[in-house]
Amino acid sequence: MSLSLNRLARGRTIHFDLSLVLLGFAGVFLAFLVLLPLGWLAVFSLTNESGAASWSNFAALGDASLFLHPFLTTLGIALCVATLACGVAVPLAWLVARTNVPFRRTLRGLIMTSFITPPFIGAVAWVLLAAPNSGLLNQYYRLITGAGPFDHLFNIFSAEGIVFVMASYAFPYVFVLTANTLDRMPYDLEEASAILGGGRWHTFRRVTVPMVLPALLAGFLIAFLQAMTQFGTPAILALPAGFHVLTTKIWSLFQYPPKTHLAAACAMPLLLVTILLLRGEKYLLGRRGFTMIGGKAGTPQLTTLGLWRWPALLAALFVLFVTVLLPNLVLIRASMLRTVSDPWSLQTITWDNVRLVFSLNNTVSTLRNTLIVGTISATVGAAFSVLIASLTARRAVPGHRFLGFLATAPAAVPGIVLGVALFIGYTRPPFQLYGTLWILLLAFLTIEMPPAYQQMQAAFRGLNPELEDASRILGAGRLKSLVSIVAPLLKSSVAATWCFVFIGAIRELSATILLTTSKTKVISVLIYDLNEGGQLGGIAVLGLVLMAVTTVVVIAANRLANVGAMAPER
Repeated sequence: MSLSLNRLARGRTIHFDLSLVLLGFAGVFLAFLVLLPLGWLAVFSLTNESGAASWSNFAALGDASLFLHPFLTTLGIALCVATLACGVAVPLAWLVARTNVPFRRTLRGLIMTSFITPPFIGAVAWVLLAAPNSGLLNQYYRLITGAGPFDHLFNIFSAEGIVFVMASYAFPYVFVLTANTLDRMPYDLEEASAILGGGRWHTFRRVTVPMVLPALLAGFLIAFLQAMTQFGTPAILALPAGFHVLTTKIWSLFQYPPKTHLAAACAMPLLLVTILLLRGEKYLLGRRGFTMIGGKAGTPQLTTLGLWRWPALLAALFVLFVTVLLPNLVLIRASMLRTVSDPWSLQTITWDNVRLVFSLNNTVSTLRNTLIVGTISATVGAAFSVLIASLTARRAVPGHRFLGFLATAPAAVPGIVLGVALFIGYTRPPFQLYGTLWILLLAFLTIEMPPAYQQMQAAFRGLNPELEDASRILGAGRLKSLVSIVAPLLKSSVAATWCFVFIGAIRELSATILLTTSKTKVISVLIYDLNEGGQLGGIAVLGLVLMAVTTVVVIAANRLANVGAMAPER
């Protein structure tokens, strides 16, 4: 008997896990994916126009109008956006996941509708609604109150307007992370707290909040970094207001004559901010464990709101009406009118905008390119984020912390700067990819890796590694354990990650506009072209088409993976 055990032990000591080779290749590919554009970014920031090494680019950042004012404005706006997004998303997540508020499934579906709306399309919708002179809301205000022709109640061209619009399209990220965590959390933990004498507030503070905290911090980080690096909404709202954020300032440096080296230097401090945020997140979580074994168990004991059920529903519907329904209604209105200022009546309704959009030579090919690149990017990005999150969360390979940094670092690089770096890196041998869809695929994978990685990292933090260890003890390799054990338990997070990457890819604008040609144009670039021509009706049509496509895809993905499965409504 002892001889057999010794042989078994010797057999296990020489066993080599071949799945580590694949995981190692994944890490190498991530390094290539991220370090190549960031390497070009660093080179350009440290050289002058002639290619000689120079610190002059960083010395120029001492100009307050060039860097300091836009940077501080960006930080203030991003902090307000992340705080507002969390303040809206967390109560909504708790309502739909843990209370008996009516129509919980409907509320979740409406929030997902907000999630799939491109922020720059939402910015255009709010220009139609809340521009000081021409906005519909201000027109109705003057009509009802008899105010003067230049009086207005709302001004979307302001810092407050930018925060509102950005938060309207950032809170769904926080909502999905928080709601999925609440759905996945075993209900018997809270029941055990109640049995041991813990009150509702004590249980919420000592059990529920610690389990949700990683997802909440990940959502805050995603909202903050997206607000910092977003270009479309500030370009539409901040520039007419007469001020810059950092991304629009960098964009201005690419206008003739272009100053790409100075723009690269302006982007480098954003990397430092990302590092500080990641360290701050780790510090806040400390050494405490936030894990659970298995999935949710039993039927949840939903919080009974009593008479507050309907006021809570009305409050949630008001938030969704302002952030989802109202902008979409004004887009529908604009798509059906020849001029957006026309009154909406049977006499003024026309299909001219639809005919205009689909009469363009490249509309069909643009839609096809968008779907192809979006689907491939989402599939590869979701699988890749699971692999990288597994490597970093389980410390499977040496240098796992560096991999985590690489997976998050692109979030700090403005898309327009990353587009320039990719353009430089892939227009010369051995990677001459410009003019093909491959360069867009690499751009989307790089840009969308941070939110995808953060989503899966939060999911892995909530899953006890003992499940994978048990699988490996029984002879399964690390990759097989990941596919057979981890993926089924985290299928809702994987599906949400797929949706994140797909939606982010098809609505990406700032990097895409520098990387497309007439044959590889995608729908976001076509919308930008129409905006340059002042075709708001055409923008509305394409925006609605984009939202319809993404809605179908998200619903299909959610049903396939049973995302956010909840107990029957009561």
